[in-house]
Amino acid sequence: MIVVSELQGPILISVDEDEIASKLVQLVRHEGLTPLRSRGGREALEIVRAGDVQVVFADFNMPQMDGLELTRQALGFDSHLQVILIAGVGEVRRAVEAMRAGACDYLVKPLEDAEVARVLLRALGERRLKLQVRTLASHVRGVSLRETFGPSEAVAKMISSVEQVARSNFNVIILGETGSGKEIVARAIHNASSRANGPFVAVDCGAIPEALIESELFGHERGAFTGADRQRPGRFEAAKEGTLFLDEISNMPFASQAKLLRVLQEKCLFRLGSTKPIDVDARVLAASNCDLERHAQEGSFRSDLYFRLNEYTISLPPLRQRKEDVLYLAKHFLDLTNIELFKSVKGISRSATEALLLYDWPGNVRQLRAVIRRAVLVADNEDIVTESHLNLTSSWSNWGRRATDVTPSHPAAHEVPSNHHDGKSLREILQTCLAEVERKVIAETLRKTGGNKAKAARLLQIDYKTIHSKVRRYRIQVEGES
Repeated sequence: MIVVSELQGPILISVDEDEIASKLVQLVRHEGLTPLRSRGGREALEIVRAGDVQVVFADFNMPQMDGLELTRQALGFDSHLQVILIAGVGEVRRAVEAMRAGACDYLVKPLEDAEVARVLLRALGERRLKLQVRTLASHVRGVSLRETFGPSEAVAKMISSVEQVARSNFNVIILGETGSGKEIVARAIHNASSRANGPFVAVDCGAIPEALIESELFGHERGAFTGADRQRPGRFEAAKEGTLFLDEISNMPFASQAKLLRVLQEKCLFRLGSTKPIDVDARVLAASNCDLERHAQEGSFRSDLYFRLNEYTISLPPLRQRKEDVLYLAKHFLDLTNIELFKSVKGISRSATEALLLYDWPGNVRQLRAVIRRAVLVADNEDIVTESHLNLTSSWSNWGRRATDVTPSHPAAHEVPSNHHDGKSLREILQTCLAEVERKVIAETLRKTGGNKAKAARLLQIDYKTIHSKVRRYRIQVEGES
């Protein structure tokens, strides 16, 4: 029998077939847990939204809302929720798709008692672990952003901005380099707002293929396009009465930007393939690791969308500009990792401290956390972290390397564009020159790789999403593309 200990709340069974549902109810009771039945996806979603459900058994074929969509929307209300999909033999491929959307596991009909108990036990264990991690980090999220980012004056100003704008319903642009904590700030705004009891739905605009992003955001009707075998609400609807976080919005296709602007202006949307308007009630927070204002001025991002989103801007200072936060955060990550790994590494040596302060941290707080976690892992128990444990001079040396970090041997590195600079500041001149060099480097590398973006990204030591975004931004013609 499962030991529920600190776990509370029922096991929700959202299955339309009475025979399977009854079997699951008996198994859940046998394990000393409380079963709760729902007959449709929408009813299940309301139960998840209202109560402290631990695990959901969800059938794929349910009235009103299928198991895949229930998974997506339910996790928006409770990110610790464990969803177990029940699939027919021919639905295994869609079950795998649901796991990519956040489901923890799936069962294939006919159900076997031992397999159900095993999967349920594992789901409860994963939920328990997530709740323990949340408890350990609750003071970080709930008490103060200062504990998450550090005690510097720059962080204090950022926190003041978060507290100020959270009380409003303004759209906000959050600017910061990769790894600087943009989503953490977005969640802090949401949690401090009047929408805190609603869902927080995050969308990485650079991770969704161009052909699918409008379906993801606005939803679609059955038959709207090839493969649309059923109706599906979009992320805007999932974020109803809550917050929609659009991460790396500069990667959004230009045509989709126009449709997003219309939704923000008119406060309603149309699912793909539908003429029925749906009211939109979601606050929009957008984030970018690039200068959106400059992109709007250059025409690579819609200026009208920029002004609609830019009701308020929060800029996150990179870690290299606030060295006083480095040691504070390093000690904080060391303490958390000690707890996670059941170790007692005592501290950080003087040489390691100097190395941490001298390092440039191109990956920002995310990189610092990864470095410290690894250092605690490899350090002997009861010992201290040394410079060799940090390993900053080798495995981390290319972290965050940009396409503009070219070596002198590259022909484009010697070229400085001969633009007219009258009346421009030095910073503006350097930005213009840097952008031109970056464009030439990417174009030359793509020429050498025959237009292969993945290979070019590896040569330039950047990720595919970045090179794809920059090709669009600089309007670089790629071989084989029209």
